[in-house]
Amino acid sequence: MRKRNIIISSVIAIIIIGTGILYYHQATRFNANIKINDTKVGGLTAEQALKKLKGTVLKNEVYVGQKKIFNGKDSKMGFTKNDLTSVEKILKKQQTFFPSSREKNYLLVPKKQDQYRSTTMKKEVKAKLLSLNKSLKAPVDAEAHLEQGNMTVSKSKNGTKWDVAKLLKDYQRHKYSSEIHLKPVYIQPVRENSQIVKQEKKLLQKLLQQTIAYQLQNKVYSLKASELIKNASVSKNMKYTIDTTELNAKIAEINKSQSTLGKDYTFKTHSGSLIKVKGETFGWAIDVDKETEMLKKAFEKGKRSVEAEHIYGIGWTTRGTGYNTTTNYGIGDTYAEVSIKEQRIWIYKNGKLQVTSNVVTGRHNTHEDTPPGVWYIMYKESPSILEGSEVGNLNYSVKVKFWAQFTNGGVGFHDASWRSNWASNAYLEHGSGGCVNTPLNVMESVYASLIQYEPVVVY
Repeated sequence: MRKRNIIISSVIAIIIIGTGILYYHQATRFNANIKINDTKVGGLTAEQALKKLKGTVLKNEVYVGQKKIFNGKDSKMGFTKNDLTSVEKILKKQQTFFPSSREKNYLLVPKKQDQYRSTTMKKEVKAKLLSLNKSLKAPVDAEAHLEQGNMTVSKSKNGTKWDVAKLLKDYQRHKYSSEIHLKPVYIQPVRENSQIVKQEKKLLQKLLQQTIAYQLQNKVYSLKASELIKNASVSKNMKYTIDTTELNAKIAEINKSQSTLGKDYTFKTHSGSLIKVKGETFGWAIDVDKETEMLKKAFEKGKRSVEAEHIYGIGWTTRGTGYNTTTNYGIGDTYAEVSIKEQRIWIYKNGKLQVTSNVVTGRHNTHEDTPPGVWYIMYKESPSILEGSEVGNLNYSVKVKFWAQFTNGGVGFHDASWRSNWASNAYLEHGSGGCVNTPLNVMESVYASLIQYEPVVVY
C-alpha cells in the first residue's frame, strides 16, 4: 500500500512539474505560427523575436496582383531595444495555456519609424503607379446627352486604370512587409443609374425649358432652347457643353433681316421723294459669333432677358452707327443731304433744316465724283491742313478753316477760299478732287451743324 502511494505521488509530482515547465515555456515563447510584421517569431522569446525583427531585411518589392511594379532598395524595420516592451505585450496577448498552431500576424510599429518606407518609397510608388496608368485604358463614364433634341444616356465601360488613391491606402497596411502585395483596384466609371447621370438629365431638362427675350434695337425675339439647342451635355463639374449651330444660324438670320450695314437705305429727300441709297460706312451689324457665345452663356446661367451686346460698324468707329436710330428708315432726323445733281446740301437736326447751301462736288469728267452712298461724319477739325492728290495736282497741301470727313478715302466737307467758280455745273469739268467744296461764308454754319457719327447721304 505504501509503495502504491509513493508511485501515485511521484506521478502527480511529474505532472505538476511538467505542467509548470509547459506553462513557463508557453509564457516565454511565441506559439508556432505567430508572425510580427510578416516575420516568423514562432518558438522565440521576446528578446529573440526582437533580435530577429532588428535583423530582418525588407526587400521593398511592390506588386499589384501578380505584376511587380516597383523594386526599392533594401531596408530594415528600424526596431531597437526600446521596442522590447511592445514585443512582450504581443507575446502576452497571443499566449495560450496549451501550444496553439493558429496563424496570426501582428502589426508592430517601431518607436523609431523608418522614413524610407513611409515617406520616400511611398512617393516613388505613387509616381510609378501614375506613370503606368498613362498607358492603361481609362473607364468610360455613362453620360446624359441631348442628341437632336432627344435625351439619351451613353453606356459606361470598364477600364484598366488603377485607382491610385485606394492602392496607396492598401500600401499603408503593408508598411512592414518585405514584399508588398496590393490587390488590384480599378477606377470605376460612372454608371447609367448613378445620381450623377440623374443630375445631368435634370440639368438638361432645365436647359430645354428656358426661353430668352433677346432685344435688338426696338425688337424683342423669343429664343427658345427647345428649338435652338439640339445637342448638349453636362460635364462632371455640372457645366453645360452646348452645340450652338442652330443658335448661331438664328442670330445670323436676325442679323440678315435687321442689320443695316452695307444695305440699301430708303431715303426721303428734301423734295419728299423716296430714293434708294446704298449704305457705305453708316450702319451697324451683329457680330454673330460673339453674340452667339453671349447667348449661350445666358442660357447656361438661366437668364430670361438679354440685350444685344456685340454691335459693330466700319470706318472711324467700329461700334456701329445708327443702332439707336429707328425712325426715317433707320437714318433718323439728324443728317446731311448732298445732291450731286442739284449741287446743293441740306443739314437737318431733329427734323428741322439748319442750313442749306450750294456746293461744288467731285470733278465728273475725271471720274473724281463725290462717292454716293450713306456715310457718317467721322471727325471734325478746325483749322486743318488737307494733303493728298488729284488729277493735275499729284501732291497738294492746302489750309482750310473747317474740315469734316465722312469717307474712309478722305472725302469731306470743307471751305475752298481758292475757288472762284461756284456755278451749278462747275463740278462737271472743274469740280474738286472728290470733296464737297462749300462757300466760306456758309461753311462755319455747316461745320457747326454737322454732328460726329450722324449720317451723310450723297446721291
